[in-house]
Amino acid sequence: MEVRSSRRSTPLALTVAALAVALLAPMPPSDADPAPAGAASVGAVSAERQAPQFRVRTVARGLQNPWDVQQAPGGRLIVSERDRARLSVVRNGKRRTLANLSKQVWVSGETGLMSLAVDAGSRTLWACHGSSAGGNHVQVTRWRVDAKWRTLSNRRTVLSGFPSTSGRHGGCRLLLDKTSDALLVGTGDAAVGTNPRDLDSLGGKVLRVHRRTGEPMADNPYADATTARRFVWTYGHRNVQGLAQRADGSLWSSEHGSYRDDEVNLLVKGGDYGWNPVPGYNEEVPMTDQSLPGTQQEAAWSSGTPTIATSGAAWVRGSQWGALEGTLAVAVLKDSEMMFLRFDDAGALVSETRPRALARFGRLRSVTSARNGDLLVTTDNGDGDRVLRISPR
Repeated sequence: MEVRSSRRSTPLALTVAALAVALLAPMPPSDADPAPAGAASVGAVSAERQAPQFRVRTVARGLQNPWDVQQAPGGRLIVSERDRARLSVVRNGKRRTLANLSKQVWVSGETGLMSLAVDAGSRTLWACHGSSAGGNHVQVTRWRVDAKWRTLSNRRTVLSGFPSTSGRHGGCRLLLDKTSDALLVGTGDAAVGTNPRDLDSLGGKVLRVHRRTGEPMADNPYADATTARRFVWTYGHRNVQGLAQRADGSLWSSEHGSYRDDEVNLLVKGGDYGWNPVPGYNEEVPMTDQSLPGTQQEAAWSSGTPTIATSGAAWVRGSQWGALEGTLAVAVLKDSEMMFLRFDDAGALVSETRPRALARFGRLRSVTSARNGDLLVTTDNGDGDRVLRISPR
């Protein structure tokens, strides 16, 4: 396992403490891909809470650009494929199609069938996807699912009109708030420079909407407005790829930078995250431009130069994870790895851990925490993609 300090700022004591040894074992000829990693010291973590070795199992094969995986009842997993616009149910290693949405989903470039959210108790499923109804845009749609998770019904558009041009920077990550009835939606800026700071554009934002009614949440910072800004929770984002909620209720995002500074952000109500690539679409500007009017929220973590393409994120739960319990697991596309970031209670970075044993599966798109604490991960290499289940051992 490799443990590295932040490229931006990490105390010297932590850098010295964060030393580890990577151990790799040959892969057996089966669906179980054990990926042992040496125990690592992380900051002042005691020997009793060393980082675990990993067991990696392939639970679904033969997928194409799977964008998200979410858990449903009875051991089922729900998987979205971006370009095929297909929803699948995976159970006991077998995949079946829940719905072919190709007639409803606009697919172009980075946009297609993207993030999912599942409320198992009410058998409700939300999806964020491209749509060509009334002109190309991105929207969130909700369905009811039957008791056997075989059919969708009662389709309803929850929120629509997220800007899109070529399909670039389609973004769109969903998260069900554990402390309210809110559905959070992270969006991309559609590669239009004015969108992130235009409060009446839904692009380059984190939005907060009532998951059932589609109305703005009453405590949104601009909830009393009559325009689109009533849905806005934070703004000034480039291309939100991940949303995660810590046990303390705090909300976090991961997003793609330009040629520098992928970011992980602690989201604060009404926060401006400083992306303003104007005039035109000027990607030479900083990801968090402190020369803008008002207060800009600095990233909790950033990649520096070059970027690594941070994607989905989930908090690691369960004492079985040892020193990794309570870290933020972040899937990485370009650098084809998994990062585990530890933040203190105030949101300051404590450590950064990159297990070499999890850097053998290519581009990683999404990571979700299963009910038992395992991590569910999708690869994004094109044809032959997989859903992986990662557990400590």
